[in-house]
Formats: sequence, C-alpha cells, structure tokens
Amino acid sequence: MTPGILYIVSTPIGNLEDVTVRAARILGEVDAVLAEDTRRTSILLRHLGVSPPMVSLHQHNERSRESEVLSRLEGGAALALVSDAGTPLVSDPGERLVAAVREAGYTVVPIPGASAVMAALVASGLPAVPFSFLGFPPRKGRERAEFLARVRGASETVVLFESPERTARLLADLAEADPATAGRPAAVGRELTKLHEEVRRGTVAELARYYEEVPPRGEVTVVLGPLAAATASDSDTVDEAAIRALGAALLAEGASPSRAARDVARRLGVPRNRAYELLQSLAGAVEVPPAP
Repeated sequence: MTPGILYIVSTPIGNLEDVTVRAARILGEVDAVLAEDTRRTSILLRHLGVSPPMVSLHQHNERSRESEVLSRLEGGAALALVSDAGTPLVSDPGERLVAAVREAGYTVVPIPGASAVMAALVASGLPAVPFSFLGFPPRKGRERAEFLARVRGASETVVLFESPERTARLLADLAEADPATAGRPAAVGRELTKLHEEVRRGTVAELARYYEEVPPRGEVTVVLGPLAAATASDSDTVDEAAIRALGAALLAEGASPSRAARDVARRLGVPRNRAYELLQSLAGAVEVPPAP
C-alpha cells in the first residue's frame, strides 16, 4: 500500500486569486482536508470547484485528532492541512500534528503560497534580511514584558501579528518603554491583498498616535525595522523628545555630551551633530553622579 502523505497547503490571506495552481490541484486530489475552520475553507473549495471531505482540526482538538490522522495515513490516505488563511503552523494550529506525523515516519510535503508575514515584510520598505517573526504578543504579565523587551532589543527587522483592537496599545507600549524604540521605523499592514489593503509607515511613536485616533480594522501585521535602518533621510521623523529622553538618561549615568551624542546617534539612527546640539542644552540641567 502507498504510504500516507500529509500536504501542508498555503491558502490565500484574502484575495482568492492568490491560490497557486499546485495548491488547487492538491486540494482536489486528497482524500480529506484538515481545516482550522471548515466554514472558512468551504468558501475556498467552492471557488476552486472541488469538494473533498473536510475534518476540523483546530487548537482545541488537535491533540485528539492526532490518532485519527495517523490511522488514516497508515491506511495510505493523502491528507491536506490548511489554516483559515496563509501558511499553516505560522501562528496557526498544526505544529503538534506535523511533528507526530514526522515522528511516525510519514511524508510531509509543503505546498508554499500566500503568507501575511512575507506580504507585510516586502511591502514595508524596511530591510528584509535578516528578520525575525515573533507571532502574537502575550496580552499581559511577565510574558508580555519579556516579549516586548525582546522586540526592543532586536537588531534585525521584526514582524508581529496583532489583533486590530490591540494594535494601538502594542505600539504605545513599545514607544513608551524605550525612547530608542519610539523612533524606530515601522510599518503596519492592514487587510493585505484585500479590497481595503493599507500599508502605513512611520516611527513606532507616530503609528501609535495614529492608530489611537484611527483604530485599524481587519487583519493586522506589524513590521519594525532595525534601529540601524533609520538613515539621515529618515532621521527627521525621529521625535526630538526621544533624543532628549535617551540623552538625558545617558548624561545622568555619567556620559559626556560627546559620548552621549555618539550613543544616541547609533541607537536612534540620527546624525551625531544633531544629537550633540540637543544634548549640549541638557548637559547643565542633568545631575551627573560623582566619580567613584
């Protein structure tokens, strides 16, 4: 009997025309489709004109479905795993199942296609290599604090998912926690590939203020550029308050104005002479600790 195969099929993140020819063929040939939401997947299958049996597989039943899927693969079945949109396992169910299928010795075949991560990254105008994808931020507590600290400390471009109702808060938390992050270039992709697609660029602080006043709608992907991405042409968008706040902190730690200006320029990506001019006015007002 032919060994079972599990296909990991990427599906459109909005525009149904983004389904690949290969994905359409596989979905029409498999013995069953494992779907995060069978109602959502049925829309795509109707669009493709195929009608394979569907089995729900989501975060609440993935563990219990495991033995059933392995049994069907043992019988030689070809199955397709899809999420509601985009590439399965990327902040979607399926990671546990794929690991179990691999462990059992069955073949796993990726069918690449649409990805909100890649769509937002390439449309952001920010450096694409290297980048990190960190998924959805925790909502509260120590986990959230550690997550935000990791984002602030990243030297590469970072891509995040967030719900529209929490987007403004995420950006505000990042901006308020660290002046360097407040001036970091960023982009927010909304409703990518759909009718009302929007990619808005600015600093983290600017985007936080904008989405506080104009709450986003639809699916949201946030892209934060590396600190080094702020060039001389971008530097005018960095808040003067962010330069002063970071500079004041460095001066209070005992740094000289020239050393503080150098560090501010490096961390915020602004011209050193601009930072030095602003910090000179602070030098006499900041209490510098005595030498040990």
